Amino acid sequence: MSAPAPAKAPQEAWDTLSQAERDAAYNNNAAVADSAAWVAARDVAAAAYRAAHGERLDIPYGAGARQKLDLFPGAPGAPTLVFLHGGYWQRNSREGFAHYAAGLAAHGWSVALPSYSLAPQARLADIVSEIGAALDLLAREGAALGLFGPIVLSGWSAGAQLAAMQMDHPAVTAGLAISGVYELAPIRDTFLNAALQLSDGEIEALSPLRLAPSRKPMTVAYGTAEVPALVHDAKALAAHREAAGAPVALLPIGGANHFSILDELRDPAGLLTRAALDLVSGGAA
Repeated sequence: MSAPAPAKAPQEAWDTLSQAERDAAYNNNAAVADSAAWVAARDVAAAAYRAAHGERLDIPYGAGARQKLDLFPGAPGAPTLVFLHGGYWQRNSREGFAHYAAGLAAHGWSVALPSYSLAPQARLADIVSEIGAALDLLAREGAALGLFGPIVLSGWSAGAQLAAMQMDHPAVTAGLAISGVYELAPIRDTFLNAALQLSDGEIEALSPLRLAPSRKPMTVAYGTAEVPALVHDAKALAAHREAAGAPVALLPIGGANHFSILDELRDPAGLLTRAALDLVSGGAA
């Protein structure tokens, strides 16, 4: 028996979709039946990890209440992963993702997790700028913080869009984008836009698929059990980079949904952990 055909990406038929169908296309919580259990377990694991590794928490990189980062230092001279949480730019914070530092920490890496301001209190352009400010701090104060190695900038979901937007920051060596949204126009047509209020200018300037890609190496990862809209964007970003001659590796993770995929970063032998290691060793370029 032949395998079923892959689900058609909603972007390919966007004009024909109802409002309910458009909303469902980007609703990761509804698409994963046990998403609430995933989030609850994530919060417990993150709190435990943060409590056990609390030497350098809440480091300010700006004056805003959410402009802080947690740093989990690794071996002297080791690379650093900067991980940006998701939540469609309007929820979550670094505290709920601390345990995903474990995979690379087992390899001696340092891991930094910034929080950032959220919509509707902040425009998306301002959020992107805040990530730049966090990277500025790491570049400026890296030696004092014990950071001397290359920086791999990573993000999950909305954090992947933010990572893609800051790939050309001088502090960044390579990128690992996980389960991201790289074209914002459809987002404006969904429930998510109530907080974001995206303008034409923001869509044009902040959609990585509309911009010339960074020449630094990037791995673009997605779970094969993700909503088709995110699978589409991951493949499109890899194709966009490839067409421009920018180094890229497309990494499908079999059976992973939008929440389970991050276990591959928590696991020292996980596929996302390996992808980060390969970016520094040159394996993905």
